[in-house]
Amino acid sequence: MFMGEYQHNIDPKGRLIIPAKFREYFKDGFVITRGLDQCLFGYPMDEWEKLEDKLKKLPLTKKDARAFTRFFFSGATEVDIDKQGRINIPMNLLSHARIEKECVILGVSNRIEIWAQQAWQDYFAESEDSFNEIAENMIDFDL
Repeated sequence: MFMGEYQHNIDPKGRLIIPAKFREYFKDGFVITRGLDQCLFGYPMDEWEKLEDKLKKLPLTKKDARAFTRFFFSGATEVDIDKQGRINIPMNLLSHARIEKECVILGVSNRIEIWAQQAWQDYFAESEDSFNEIAENMIDFDL
């Protein structure tokens, strides 16, 4: 579904252009929320609903499950794409991802990730060194 890496800038009003290849999947709107590794996750509504159903099944009695769902849902917001192909990202989410201007939008299977450009470059450089080791560990997941 989503793949590729795109460089864009956030304007002073917190607006970000979504790559044209991704827009068709977001025509019914989408949800953006805090992601892992200090980035933002963006889900089309149908994918968000699937994820929401899974998260609802987490046991309320488990502290980690409560913490994760709070973190994930409290940052979530529905956004629409305007006629120029932009979304408006709330300041609390931009702050979470430390996005000030330059950012990278990644297509990652069923979601997009939005990273501060420097954070993505740092993460990629660090992960690239251990990619072979990570790939070897994926055998456990039948890949």
